[in-house]
Amino acid sequence: MRMKLSAAHRQIACQSRLLSAVPPDLRDSLLDAAHVSRQRRGQAVFHQGDAAHFIHVVADGWVKLYRVAANGSEAVVGVMTRGQSFGEPIALRRASYPVSAEASTDCQLIAIPARAVLDLLHAHPAIAISILSATFMHLQGLVEQIEQLKALSGAQRVAEFLLELCPEGEASATVVLPYDKALIAGRLGMKPESLSRAFARLRDHGVRVSQTSAAIASVSRLRDLAQADTLGALGPAG
Repeated sequence: MRMKLSAAHRQIACQSRLLSAVPPDLRDSLLDAAHVSRQRRGQAVFHQGDAAHFIHVVADGWVKLYRVAANGSEAVVGVMTRGQSFGEPIALRRASYPVSAEASTDCQLIAIPARAVLDLLHAHPAIAISILSATFMHLQGLVEQIEQLKALSGAQRVAEFLLELCPEGEASATVVLPYDKALIAGRLGMKPESLSRAFARLRDHGVRVSQTSAAIASVSRLRDLAQADTLGALGPAG
């Protein structure tokens, strides 16, 4: 079901990397053309190979981006949440999505027509730098993700993931796992059994993981683990 954007939806969209640097009057014109859709958990947003007609901003919940290999295996490319946009480079090239998107939880998505963004760029070429900046940030995120997969052990990847969930400035924390462990494993480039081993290894560093949450006794100790030399006592990546 499509809905018009509320004031809260507009505020979230304006804080996204796509629109944060666009002048307010031009942002308003784009958001006037946008709509909000509600997606149930497991519902497809789009499929790999579909024509890219929209750029999406997550208003609430989590969305999984993934590719399916020829052998049927699934590779998670990214997991997007509130305020994050995706699909910019592909939609602006009028190409086909190279990945599929699926709601990992019930969620709300703001869909901005790619045609409206292209028309705006033609009318106001100066804002192209804002759009290019959004694309660069997306690519930079992918590079950092690849670096993490190559350079960090499984325990360190999980530590980094948990640190991202910790409230800033807290010495200890109990964080809610935002989506199921199978998706966490896919997001971190691990098999589910490798994720279980990494969780077990983190017990020695003051982390206790339940089905839906993780209790972290010392955030600084977990950060030390994440930043440790992989060739030390952590063992090989994976």
